[in-house]
Amino acid sequence: MQAPRCVNWLSNKCKSMPPLDSPSIIERLIELQRAIRAEVIRSRAAIQAHAVVRDSAADTIYKIDATIEPLLEDFCREWSRALPLILIAEGLESENGIEACKVFPQGTREQDAVIRLIVDPIDGTRGLMYDKRAAWSLAGVAPNKGSMTRLSDIEIAVMTELPTTKMGYADVLWAARGNGAAGVRVDLANFDQSPLQLAPSTATTIDHGFAMISNFFPGTKVLASSLMEFIAERLTGAANVNRAAVFDDQYISTGGQMYEIIVGHDRFNADLRPLFYRMQNQPMGLCCHPYDCAAALIATEAGVHLTNGTGGPLDGPLDTTSPISWAGYANETLRRQIEPVIREFLQRQ
Repeated sequence: MQAPRCVNWLSNKCKSMPPLDSPSIIERLIELQRAIRAEVIRSRAAIQAHAVVRDSAADTIYKIDATIEPLLEDFCREWSRALPLILIAEGLESENGIEACKVFPQGTREQDAVIRLIVDPIDGTRGLMYDKRAAWSLAGVAPNKGSMTRLSDIEIAVMTELPTTKMGYADVLWAARGNGAAGVRVDLANFDQSPLQLAPSTATTIDHGFAMISNFFPGTKVLASSLMEFIAERLTGAANVNRAAVFDDQYISTGGQMYEIIVGHDRFNADLRPLFYRMQNQPMGLCCHPYDCAAALIATEAGVHLTNGTGGPLDGPLDTTSPISWAGYANETLRRQIEPVIREFLQRQ
């Protein structure tokens, strides 16, 4: 897909924009997510984390989400003294109630910001607020190209694991475009760090491995389940209920799903809810959005093959509301096997 053409002031800005200081920005984002992790650990015992605070245009805001909002704005206020920026995050609403971005420092014109920062402070709120499973804090930075800025423009990304109460370690991953991905495992008792191996699976089949179609909420379960059955039958043969050949792990976190492929746990994950809603002639319901994919660059730089679910590039506007379908494959061999099967299923429907 051809990138949108810069116009007017933006055309000159794109030509003259200096390269981003990747090490400095990565350090800043790790600092932000470290603070988010600390606040989650500190506050969850003192609040009713699963209480609903409000509904935004993107998703439900729970109390555990709301505790992070002041921290995020304070961070942007401080950082923007040196680097004017536009924050894109869930819950930032304009006067008409539509999700909006926010420019820092206050009073700065949008076109004068240097970067756009898209974040999901807690991706996986539902699992974390019940202390069932770790969530992830996601952040991506792109040069400011105005409203035309897209996921594909993100040059730097960081993701940090937000642990459950029984976890003693939490992972931190980062990437800069063209420079690969890296990560560390943090000991939460003393904050010592050890290198984290990022190695997507080299398996050439889904046999005896984890692979899944996102099937979190009512509304798209029939199509999601049917597609997974279709993939398993085409790739492993008729189902044998006495032999579990393919495993399913419904991780309610886009960042978490991508992490599982990055570190070699999962061979294939896909979230096709927007396609399923359209196929059923339903209004667009709760689904993945661009801010859920804020750290997708890390997966790409680690060697994961990411697509829009049907073979095109994973992309979308840099916002919190556009519906996103995606698929992630641990390697090209798995993609060549699974992608045509997905397309065949969708065409049949």
